[in-house]
Amino acid sequence: MKTGKTPHDLLKRLLSSISIENERVLVGPAPGEDAAAVAVGGRLVVASIDPITFASDLIGWYAVQVNANDIAVMGAKPAWFLAAVLLPEDAAPALAESIFGQMLAACNELDIALIGGHTEVTHGLERPLVVGAMLGETERVIESKGAREGDCLILTKGVAVEGTALLAREADERLRAAGVGEETVARAKELLFKPGISVVREALLAAETGLVHAMHDPTEGGLATAVHELAEAAGLGAEVRIDTVRVLPETAAICGALGLDPMGLLASGALLIAVAPGDCERVADALRASKTDAACIGSLVSRGQGVIMNRNGRMGPLPRFDRDELARFLTGSQPERRSADHSQE
Repeated sequence: MKTGKTPHDLLKRLLSSISIENERVLVGPAPGEDAAAVAVGGRLVVASIDPITFASDLIGWYAVQVNANDIAVMGAKPAWFLAAVLLPEDAAPALAESIFGQMLAACNELDIALIGGHTEVTHGLERPLVVGAMLGETERVIESKGAREGDCLILTKGVAVEGTALLAREADERLRAAGVGEETVARAKELLFKPGISVVREALLAAETGLVHAMHDPTEGGLATAVHELAEAAGLGAEVRIDTVRVLPETAAICGALGLDPMGLLASGALLIAVAPGDCERVADALRASKTDAACIGSLVSRGQGVIMNRNGRMGPLPRFDRDELARFLTGSQPERRSADHSQE
């Protein structure tokens, strides 16, 4: 297999083999769900786990942010974090100190407690790896499968914040060689912090403001794959109006120079929200009032209609990226995508 997400069909087979008989498990492993949820002592606890594999810069900071996002999209406030930090044999003590400092800074920023984990020097590693686990609490669990036909799809910020920032930070010389200007590369690097890859604040605000049926954090495979995952989890189709999807200027410039598709580029920082039609503008207005860009980019439709894109009135299947455009670029691979085909899902 190639680097990146586990192939979709294989992941479905793996997850389908899991049988959970514990009645306290409210949300178990399933495609499209960002975290698990269990009932503990009268409380609803949400749990996520995610590794950081693409980034080498600010790896500890990333680990907190992406796991916090997975908790928040379930309607919960992130509260407790654990991390396994694996260091290569040639690592200096300063590297461990830097990673721990990054994790603590990110936890303090989001009011999260770093409560434990594991650290070791590991044979065979070429670079550090961090695997994070996050816990949070909520009074109502929001599941991807809770989306309903007719729901509006709101997208915050635009695409692709994280993928663009990582390309600028991990491959800045290659970007300049491809003709991307110094100022564009510099701005792209700062996307990590402004608008940032955290969706915690906007996810909790959306859940408090209107009838939100589902939220999803577009990560590997970009927005296109996130729409597929959300629709599949709910047993629905989706229509995305491509002309309403905001592509960040830095993303457009970098993807144009490198021949990448913004719709398939790692998109943490954006939040995909499925909200009842009557509450769409209320939620979008609340997000904009909080200085978070938000736009309705489409809706959920019947499963039979498939997952489609509307480009200025012309309909076609929305591609599903089996491999993120970032991973494809970093490994020098050819494009890998396929059209929506619910008959095989």
